[in-house]
Amino acid sequence: MIGAIIVILLLTAAATYLTFRAWSIAGALSDAQEYIEELELTNEFMYGNIVDAYDKMQEIDRLGAFEKDDEAGTTFELLNQVITTLKTQFNGEEGKEK
Repeated sequence: MIGAIIVILLLTAAATYLTFRAWSIAGALSDAQEYIEELELTNEFMYGNIVDAYDKMQEIDRLGAFEKDDEAGTTFELLNQVITTLKTQFNGEEGKEK
């Protein structure tokens, strides 16, 4: 009789502990999911800004008016390289998701 009570108490304690652990892990996973969703929104926002900036830069230099030899032309070329690289990376990641 005492053995059965001890077994029941141990099983109840184990079940309570496992239930608490499952509940705490579910909360952590929920927080992680919210963080991932925020990152996705940030990535979409940044991708939109990159595309807009890239389009504007292409519009500004549609005639190739900036000289690569002067300071403004060098800065423009560096910005254009960065935007082109970022746009390629975001397009690559976007293509993987689809």
